[in-house]
Amino acid sequence: MSEHLSELEGAGKTVMIYDATLRDGHHAVRHQLDAEQLRVYAQAADSAGVPVVEVGHGNGLGASCLQTGRARLSDDEMLSVVREALRNSRMAVFMLPGWGTAADLDKAIVHGADIVRIGTHCTESNLAERHLGLLRERGVETQGVLLMSHMASPQRLAQECARLAAYGANAVGIMDSAGHYLPADVRERITAIRHEVDVPVLFHGHNNLGMAVANSMAAVQAGADIIDSCARGFGAGAGNTQIEVLVPVLERMGFSTGIDLYGLLDAADIAERVLMSAPPAIDSVGVVSGLAGVFSGFKNRVLDVSRSEGVDMRDIFFELGRRQAVAGQEDLVVDVAQALQASQTA
Repeated sequence: MSEHLSELEGAGKTVMIYDATLRDGHHAVRHQLDAEQLRVYAQAADSAGVPVVEVGHGNGLGASCLQTGRARLSDDEMLSVVREALRNSRMAVFMLPGWGTAADLDKAIVHGADIVRIGTHCTESNLAERHLGLLRERGVETQGVLLMSHMASPQRLAQECARLAAYGANAVGIMDSAGHYLPADVRERITAIRHEVDVPVLFHGHNNLGMAVANSMAAVQAGADIIDSCARGFGAGAGNTQIEVLVPVLERMGFSTGIDLYGLLDAADIAERVLMSAPPAIDSVGVVSGLAGVFSGFKNRVLDVSRSEGVDMRDIFFELGRRQAVAGQEDLVVDVAQALQASQTA
């Protein structure tokens, strides 16, 4: 089979698979994974040869709070458990400036984080400069990523990624935080970024419109080197790119991941059994969130407020999209619902 695959378009190019199950998946369970759940999945991913395993609160280091949801475990506890469970895989953490601080980064380094990813809104890469500089001084491998990337043009994204690289990021790229993209959108953006930077390019997809795997393939075909994914798609809203689907599709197209298929399938089965009550599904909420271009992590908050205020969740999502709401603005959901309710009763 490998001889046949080498003749296909991938021609053996290595694609790094970045497993965000234990970070993005936290959104799906209101950040309530416990130590044993983290340990069991981390060990399974490690055994399968997954190169990078990310862990933390869904919104990253320092983000556990009433506004975004308090995690069952502290950052220290999560990092300690996963670091101990990983024998070969590298451990990654994620931080959004404003939620996390330099002190949080230092603690992550002490706990043995191999990769630190700094995220900013798609037009605010300058907010990452200080933290990327600090990490560069510490000698830590870093990645810079732009959230809600559908809100900016391909050219603007390329410029922002070039800044992240100039600040010291060892890899740069974009998140389709709302699951809004189609493959042509991804291809255009990754191509633009690839032309502007000399470091590896990454892509993180969500599955609101059922496009996560297709969008990830479009990213790779356009030159992306790192693709995010989660077991069973376990992640915010309608879920992420499904790792146990992505990897064999990549391999079938001639790309190399270095991951053992049987081990990966076993890890996905373990994830479904241990981490979640049910795998993410593309329900009505997911579709509307994707169409509206609203961060998938808003799902639970919107549903809660929709019920309490008696306002259609679809109206809330489309209004949030119109206002270009971003992660961290969860309080806006109540304002939107109350404004819609007032307009309906006026």
